[in-house]
Amino acid sequence: MRYDIPAPMLAKAAASVPDPGKTPGGLLFEPKWDGFRGLIAWDGESAEIGSRGAKPLTRYFPELVEAMRQQLPGPCLLDGEIVVATGTEGSLRLDWEALSQRIHPAQSRVAKLAVETPAMFVAFDLLALGDDDLLGIPFRERRERLEALMSDVEHPFHITRTTTDRDAAVRWLEEFEGAGLDGIVAKALGEPYAPGKRALIKVKHARTADVVALGYRVHKSGSGVGSLLVGLYDADGTLRQVGGVAAWSDKRRAELVDELAPLVERDDEGGVVTGAGERSRFSGSKDVSFVRLRPELVLEVRYDQLEGARFRHTVQFERWRPDRDARSCTYDQLDTVAGYDLADVIG
Repeated sequence: MRYDIPAPMLAKAAASVPDPGKTPGGLLFEPKWDGFRGLIAWDGESAEIGSRGAKPLTRYFPELVEAMRQQLPGPCLLDGEIVVATGTEGSLRLDWEALSQRIHPAQSRVAKLAVETPAMFVAFDLLALGDDDLLGIPFRERRERLEALMSDVEHPFHITRTTTDRDAAVRWLEEFEGAGLDGIVAKALGEPYAPGKRALIKVKHARTADVVALGYRVHKSGSGVGSLLVGLYDADGTLRQVGGVAAWSDKRRAELVDELAPLVERDDEGGVVTGAGERSRFSGSKDVSFVRLRPELVLEVRYDQLEGARFRHTVQFERWRPDRDARSCTYDQLDTVAGYDLADVIG
């Protein structure tokens, strides 16, 4: 039996945890796992792991493929999240950097990391079981069948925690961030699976910070500002790149080139000074160079969480802050999150 992997059901953002009473059939709340979305198709003999972006992930997680052979009781199509946890007993947390390192072109490196930083799969939906296509049945029934399927399955497979209690979901939103999770997802219990549609609700932390403009990358079209790189000063006074701001309109991209021109760093001969941007394994051969700016311009941005010394996701522009001195933009202004053991989230 071969399963066709559908596009995953997606989520739209909300400012607060929704009221279950306002949704026919009620809502089920889950932690929002910060990893790679994975749809696992297991036919009883072979495995395929699809991703949100349609990029096959199977070759990068051989330990999960082996665990499927050992543990899954029969053919099924699971929707969930691939995550990596690091830390010691009592202080485990999700590690995005360790997870991102798992995407590597060398098979020898993949095999090495599968042992050093093994992944887990956290299941939160069941789309097919044996010959039964479950996409059209209500989520309440899919969840019940998922629980039955996963009842005897052990690590590295897990089933996500859930609650119908809004107060508990609000508490999870605050507490679970300390274990590296990045929010809460609400799912309508009475609805079918909707491939590719934003039929779920996600609630993430919304915070602001004042940051310094370090430079900009030219838009892929060849003109205008594609993304503005931003930084913060650490305790030693070193200005460190912490992320980028994008999503400008075509008109605004062109305007920004003119507005930022007075801050462009130039060499002794008047040429534009460029910097070598940080490269990830997702950037491939993409040009990551950028036009350097004198670190004088301050802007306020919205962000959800910090991953190490950088913003975890692309930040959103809020406003310019001409009243702020660039050297006042330090890490001290950022929220600190109390630690929380991931083992308690997995439960």
